[in-house]
Amino acid sequence: MNVFFFGMGYSSLASARALRQMIDPAMPIAGTTRSGDAGDTGFKFHSFDGAHLGPTLEPDLLAATHVVQSIPPDERGDAVLNLYKPTLDRAPNLEWLCYYSTVGVYGDFGGAWIDETATTNPINTRSRFRVEVENQWRDYAASRGVPLLILRIAGIYGPGRSTFDKLRDGTARRIVKPGQVFNRIHVEDIGRITALAAESRLAGTFNLADNEPAPPQDLVTHAAGLMGVAPPPEMPFETAEMSAMARSFYSDNKRVSNRAIRDALGIELLYPTYREGLAAIKEATP
Repeated sequence: MNVFFFGMGYSSLASARALRQMIDPAMPIAGTTRSGDAGDTGFKFHSFDGAHLGPTLEPDLLAATHVVQSIPPDERGDAVLNLYKPTLDRAPNLEWLCYYSTVGVYGDFGGAWIDETATTNPINTRSRFRVEVENQWRDYAASRGVPLLILRIAGIYGPGRSTFDKLRDGTARRIVKPGQVFNRIHVEDIGRITALAAESRLAGTFNLADNEPAPPQDLVTHAAGLMGVAPPPEMPFETAEMSAMARSFYSDNKRVSNRAIRDALGIELLYPTYREGLAAIKEATP
């Protein structure tokens, strides 16, 4: 297996680490960042800004058997299909494609449970772009004869990106919108599931979310209790000062089932609810 990641960010790094830990510690893994800086990750990085061809990445992309695309689309569409479709066409050993999407493609279901059979009716522009690009990747994979996995991912959290960090820096807020719930997913579950799916070349569209969608204020209260600090006061959604993007997340209210991906891979999540996830982060934090 030779893996290439477009957009080696938080989730892709977790997936790259999982691939080496679970399958092959010597697995060739390369990817892109805007700067091309590999830091001390042990992976090979190339620069790619999403608007222009990267100067060094083509040989590693041509050598890839597995390609994961995690760069979000914009009004120009999907950066990889726009700029690297000809290279993917020429990759002789390509066996599997993976696209990281979002549960935002479903839109609002008034808090009801949904699964992958639900219609997509995205409310915001970001999620509309995602629906369009999902279909473009399906068309490309079909034309190329390569299995494609689309992972519709819920709100991502993990070490360095959790409610604990917001409590420490004073930005945590308990915004209350009655009936509102969100699913989340721990970054290590993203990594583990990507690795298992890559190994089996799983194809299809799957939700990647935790088992227990919950009101956002409950996470803040729970995390504050684990830290032994007082939670911030509750704040009504209607009067809370929020950016337009932050407020837009509250327009989608649904409970997203993850049963299909668990059944497909024959696994349970490492962190099925925010309680296990936060407990693990707290235990690992000095």
